[in-house]
Amino acid sequence: MYSETIGRGEKERSSPHPGLVFAIIFVFILLLHTPLLQLPYFWDEAGYYVPAARDLLLTGSLIPHSSVSNAHPPLVMAWLALWWKLVGYAPLVTRTAMLLIAAFSLLGVFRLAAKVSNFTVAMASTLCTAVYSVFFTQSSLAQLDLAAAGLSFWALSVWLDGQFFAAAIWFSLAALAKETAILTPLALAVWESIGLPLRNSHLRILWQSEGQTNPGSNISTAHRVAFLLMPVLPLTAWYAYHYARTGYVFGNPEFFHYNVAATLHPTRIVITLGMRLWQVLGYLHLWVLTVATLLAMWLLPPLHDSQGERPRILLPAQMFFYAVIAAYVVAMSLIGGAVLARYMLPVIPLVVILCVSTLWRRFPFWPAGIACIVVAFVLAWFSNPPYGFAPEDNLAYRDYILLHEDAEHFLEARYPMARVLTAWPASDEITRPWLGYITRPMRVVRIENFSLEEIVSAADFRQNYEVALVFSTKYEPASAPWDRWQTWAKLKSRFFGFHRDLPPAAVARILGGQIVYSPSPRQGQWIVVIEINKSEIENANVQGVDNDSLNGRHSPVTREALSEP
Repeated sequence: MYSETIGRGEKERSSPHPGLVFAIIFVFILLLHTPLLQLPYFWDEAGYYVPAARDLLLTGSLIPHSSVSNAHPPLVMAWLALWWKLVGYAPLVTRTAMLLIAAFSLLGVFRLAAKVSNFTVAMASTLCTAVYSVFFTQSSLAQLDLAAAGLSFWALSVWLDGQFFAAAIWFSLAALAKETAILTPLALAVWESIGLPLRNSHLRILWQSEGQTNPGSNISTAHRVAFLLMPVLPLTAWYAYHYARTGYVFGNPEFFHYNVAATLHPTRIVITLGMRLWQVLGYLHLWVLTVATLLAMWLLPPLHDSQGERPRILLPAQMFFYAVIAAYVVAMSLIGGAVLARYMLPVIPLVVILCVSTLWRRFPFWPAGIACIVVAFVLAWFSNPPYGFAPEDNLAYRDYILLHEDAEHFLEARYPMARVLTAWPASDEITRPWLGYITRPMRVVRIENFSLEEIVSAADFRQNYEVALVFSTKYEPASAPWDRWQTWAKLKSRFFGFHRDLPPAAVARILGGQIVYSPSPRQGQWIVVIEINKSEIENANVQGVDNDSLNGRHSPVTREALSEP
């Protein structure tokens, strides 16, 4: 087993009790997240996950009613509903409950790194993972990917120790947290099957030369593959239940089309493959770690200590890691309408472990190197990159929430009875007080976004609303050189729903209104309230359309209803 070689290259250390490690991790991340714990719900939290968990709390139904079902398994929603039942419904409870999952996931990273390397590498890998911007922000957000990742880390840890039935249970729980977690056991099953000839040929010579053994070598390949396929059963049972209740298997038809049917164009696959590789190797200062690792491998020989040459991670473990990483990169290039970085959380810590182990093995001043990497990761919390990214990937999401919270407080105080023209997710924020933005629901006229086409269309129906709440729907750097390339802009529009929001002044001019609320932008994000000039509406020679018909033109489909595989 792999455990037989843990600690090789340094003096064996007694492992601390897992409960103690969990407590330390939880307190550490809780302190880091303290300023964020009472923020209202953000973006896909508000659009799907919190409504689905709230429906479960109020009705006991695993199928959400306040949002169109996307067929996501209910494990995380049930976790949130349980905490709300025990403690009460509040963002503080929600975010603390998610931090418990994050701490458990980091404990899984620690155990996995200790299993394949040693205690020192495990501590450094866990710290780097905890402060990596995407992992950090997702730690307190009510979404699924981090939970699925954490359960997968626990499954990998016990799998590499030869505990195959326990691994099957952990993999099953991961798949019930999010369906895409099934990729990990399927990738390992494929590797166990097609990797057998490799293990019996040239790789076997290399492994034997290092004194390495294959975990579970006393169990046949067929049995190991059978254990890896077990998680398919509970996931299939969930989909069967979902079909029986809703009439469709993989989410509503629009959701399925956006995430599968519309993503299989060859050009889009190639572009998305490059984006996924960047998210795994370079995104938000991750390149600092991977470039340092490549330089160490290229320029520095392995270090020696009192026990000889410091060892690398065993080749069988590396192969398992590479199989899982490759499976996620390829699969997430084929499916998923939105190319979100959080979808890669199940494999980014694997990259971190491999890189940290290499630095420990080769770089004489590796603690200083890790410190620099941690600083770079933390800086990514606060500094937006010179390319488009999702605000949920760093503290830009906090800027978004604060902007919307203040603007919607103003809107509710000054125009409590007004009909408001806006787009998702603000349309949910001001119609669902339990999301934390306002105290009572307002009437909404919904449009898709604030592009020129949508605003011009909305101007034809100005009699249906009195106020417009207009905001930046995505972050785009002001001077990205590649955005001047028209071909790239067309590709983004065609395959990734790219659009440009009109500036606030232009929106006000087209709608025939004036800006009455305009706070200072926060790192490229902005929001304004526009009061519509009634005299212009009266003078406009347009055909009236009632509010319901306008809402019918622009169906209030959230990004979450379109963005998850």
